[in-house]
Amino acid sequence: MSVLCRLAFILAAAAAAIAPLASLADDGYPIGTATPEGAACDLARAFIRRDAALFEQTTLPPFGGGESRTQYESFLADTKSAILEESKRTAGRGPREISKVFVARSLSNSGPASYAYAAFNFADVKFVDVAVILYGGRIATNRTLVVMDNAGRWRVHPAPDIHPLLSAGLNQESPSTEEVARKQTLSGEPQQK
Repeated sequence: MSVLCRLAFILAAAAAAIAPLASLADDGYPIGTATPEGAACDLARAFIRRDAALFEQTTLPPFGGGESRTQYESFLADTKSAILEESKRTAGRGPREISKVFVARSLSNSGPASYAYAAFNFADVKFVDVAVILYGGRIATNRTLVVMDNAGRWRVHPAPDIHPLLSAGLNQESPSTEEVARKQTLSGEPQQK
């Protein structure tokens, strides 16, 4: 084996070790805060399962100050209450399951990432498009703003309009096309972790 081949093998192994490994939920899609796609899927699951605790765990905690912080705190509290209220009803409306997950993308405008770092010490800002099947059979695609905090965890900002400098251009981005592959076990069932 040539020196270049060995070096390429070592670098590839090192890169694989550094890249975050996505844990998978029982639906075969990423779960958790290690990846932006996992955080975005968890937000969808919070609404699918009507799980207020998952919503709270997945979302970016209140940050900053002033009116935007007050609005964000109010949004989080109101949404958590709405999820708790919805959990008392029988299923039959809203999202039923995740249909597709697209690879996270950086915003075309570099302003939000720079602002996130300078104003809040956040490490990165991206977005993930997640398609869900609604109880009526229709498919809805949700564009989810995800932020990497200074501890390296990806969290969802569920109300990006409250912080327009953090989400500038979000809704002007083109539709996502690169899907996250749904992982399966050898038996054909979604892999569980």
